[in-house]
Amino acid sequence: MPEVNINDWRVEDEIFWKKTGKKIAWRTLTITTFALILSFATWFMMSAIVVRLPQIGFKFGTMELFWLTAMPGLAGGTLRIIHTFLIPIFGTRNVITFSTVLKLIPCIGLGFAILNPQTPFWIFLLLSLSAGFGGGDFSSFMPSTSIFFPKRFQGTALGIQAGIGNFGVSLAQFVTPWVISFSLLGGSLGVSQVISFNQESKNVWLQNAAFWYVPLLIVVALLAWFYLKRIPIKASFKEQLDIFSNKHTWFCTIIYVMTFGSFSGFSASFPLLIKTVYGNFPDAPDPLTYAFLGPLIGSIMRVAAGPISDKTGGAILTHITGIGLFISVVIMVLAGLLTPESLEVFPYFVALMLFIFFLTGIGNASTFRQFPIIFSHSPRQAAGVLGWTAAVAAYGPFIFSILIGWLISSTGSANYFFIGSAFFYLIATFINWKYYTRKGAEKPS
Repeated sequence: MPEVNINDWRVEDEIFWKKTGKKIAWRTLTITTFALILSFATWFMMSAIVVRLPQIGFKFGTMELFWLTAMPGLAGGTLRIIHTFLIPIFGTRNVITFSTVLKLIPCIGLGFAILNPQTPFWIFLLLSLSAGFGGGDFSSFMPSTSIFFPKRFQGTALGIQAGIGNFGVSLAQFVTPWVISFSLLGGSLGVSQVISFNQESKNVWLQNAAFWYVPLLIVVALLAWFYLKRIPIKASFKEQLDIFSNKHTWFCTIIYVMTFGSFSGFSASFPLLIKTVYGNFPDAPDPLTYAFLGPLIGSIMRVAAGPISDKTGGAILTHITGIGLFISVVIMVLAGLLTPESLEVFPYFVALMLFIFFLTGIGNASTFRQFPIIFSHSPRQAAGVLGWTAAVAAYGPFIFSILIGWLISSTGSANYFFIGSAFFYLIATFINWKYYTRKGAEKPS
C-alpha cells in the first residue's frame, strides 16, 4: 500500500503545486466529494421516507413525523462540532474512512425497522438520530479540502465539493420513489408493502430507500482507506479553541446559518410542508414529485457560484442572497401561500420555495469564499471556522422541522416561522454588510 502520510506540503509554492500537490489534491477532492454525496443522502433519507410511513400503516401523527425529520439535524449539528476538530488530530484518511463506515448503521437499521410494521416510534427516533452521522461529516470534509488547495483555488474547490455533496439531498428525495418501486436482490431484502394515494393502490418496497446505500458506502470506505493521505497540519483540541475568541467566528456563524441553515432546514421540511399545507385537497400533489427540486437547484447554484465568488468576492453575493431571502419569505406570508384555500396557488408556492433554494445555493458558495479570506492569517483557523460554522448551520433541519411542525400543529400554519425568518435574515445581512461588504469594511471579502 502507498505511503499514507505526507511530511512536506507547500501548496502555495507554485512549483510544488504543479509537480506534486495538484494531483493529490484533486484525487482527494474526488473521493471525498463522492463520500460527501452519500453523507448528505443518508442524512436526508428520512425526509423522503417519512412521507410514506403513514401510507404503509405506521400510525404516526403530524408532530411525530416532523420529529423524525428533525432528529438527523440535531445529531448532524452536534456531530459537526466534533468533526470540526478531527482533521488536525486524526488526518483525512482516517476520518473519511471511519465516518463512511458509521453510516452503515442507520441505513441497515432503518431498512429492517421499516420491514416490521410493529416497530415502535422510539426505534425510528433513534435511527433517525443515527442518520445524523452523515450530517456531521461536512465539518471535517470541508476543512480537509481547504488545506489541500492553495487560496486561489479554494472558492472553486470548496464550491465543487459542497455543491456536488449537496446533490445528496436531491439524490435521497429523487431516487427514493424509483428505488422503492421494485424488489432488490430477488426479494431477499424483504416483502413489499401496499400504499394508497389519491384512490390508487400499488406495491412498494420502502426498505430499499435505506438499503440501497449500503454497497456504495462500502466501496467509498475502501477507496478512502487505500487512496487518501494525511498531510502535516496538526493541532490539539485545546489549540483549536482559539477560533472562539475571534468575533468574526460568531459573525460568520450567523451568516452561514442564514445560507446553509436555510438550505438544510428547508430541504428536510419541504416534503412534509407540502404534505401538511396542500395534502388535504382533492388530487393533492405527491410531495416527492417536487421536493427534490429545491435541493437540486440549491446544489447546482452552489457549484456554479463558487468560481463567480472567486472573481467578484463572496461578500457582495452573500449580501444579495440575504436581501433576496428576506423578500421571498415576506411574499410567502403576504401572498397566503402557507394558508391556501385551493390548489390553484400551489405552483406559486413551489416556485417561490425553489427561488429560496436558488438563493441559498449562491449564499452557500459565497460564504465559503468569504471565510478563508477573513481568516487568511491562519489556514488552520480558517479550516476550523469552516467546520464550526457548518456545524451550527447543520442544526437547520432540527430547528426548521420542530418549529414548523409545532406551529402547524398549534396555530394551523407556518406563517410565524417565516415571519421570524425574515427578521433573522435582516440581522445576518446587516452583519455581512457592516463587516465584510461596505466601503471601509473591517474584513472585505
